[in-house]
Amino acid sequence: MRLRRSVAALVVAMGLLVSACGGNPDSTSGNKGEKVSYLTSFGTFGREAYAYVALEKGYFRAAGLDVTITPGSGTVDVMKLVAGGQADYGVGDFTAFLITSSKQHLPVTTVGMIHQRSLAAIVALEGSGINKAGDLVGKKIGDQPGSTNQVMFPVYAKASGIDPKSVQFVPAAPPALPALLVSGQVNGIGQFVVGKPTIEKAAKGKKAVVLPYGDVLPDLYGNALLTRQDVVKENPEQVKKFTTALLKGLADTIADPSAAADILKKYVPETDVAVATAELQIMRDYVKPPSYTGPIGAIQREKVSTVEATLDTADALESDLFNIGDYVSFDLAPKA
Repeated sequence: MRLRRSVAALVVAMGLLVSACGGNPDSTSGNKGEKVSYLTSFGTFGREAYAYVALEKGYFRAAGLDVTITPGSGTVDVMKLVAGGQADYGVGDFTAFLITSSKQHLPVTTVGMIHQRSLAAIVALEGSGINKAGDLVGKKIGDQPGSTNQVMFPVYAKASGIDPKSVQFVPAAPPALPALLVSGQVNGIGQFVVGKPTIEKAAKGKKAVVLPYGDVLPDLYGNALLTRQDVVKENPEQVKKFTTALLKGLADTIADPSAAADILKKYVPETDVAVATAELQIMRDYVKPPSYTGPIGAIQREKVSTVEATLDTADALESDLFNIGDYVSFDLAPKA
């Protein structure tokens, strides 16, 4: 099926969301240099601390960049805002990015990997009867429509040997998900594995049961750094400088999660430092897995090909004209 280029219509459709990237009380700026806007993957949870670390330690400023950080609202929304020009860079789950890119031609590409392993998961509570993928059959899962976990679920379900249609997704705003789970209105929720501390805090003593997609799909990447294809073509030096500074903040973050959580709290006062630290401690092994020997942020061609093959096998890519080279800028990404 031939991809349709509908960027102009998209920009109009996303007009109502422009306010999400400007005038936000959570947005921050380095105040000097070439102006650059950045969207976090999702909100200002502990997992997003590395961008604030790069800002606080002056890595962006040293690169000649004035970076404004604004909370994102999930992979698909981040993609659309970057594509429409409301942000220069953003972070989104690589698998969800590829699946979405095969359905609609957005001029967005990947220039680095935040996580070498997928963070996507379904989270339940002990005593819910959910302990493995097969237990999800007939259950209700709360999640934001179009979220990474929901977009990827059919791939996870097929790899786990269950029918994706046997699981009902209940639409809910992300802030409401922990309460829905704790109250029993849903049996599980879509969540990143690093969300476990947040869920257990909301559950007040109950333990979370985490079903990581990566357990059955070990080759999947997690979040990727995204930008527009025109930025890559017209300003590759900016891309390199921004990527280097952001990844330096990421390296510092996983080296000292507690210090990173303290920095996050400086910019996001409502941060629970203990929960943010716990998230980052979990995230460490996804940024740089024990068996991984490459640099932080690297993209491996062979692994990308494996991811594409996995999605093809699961019938998750909807275009015969899908060209992975359009969506991964290997030349600008750190080399494995």
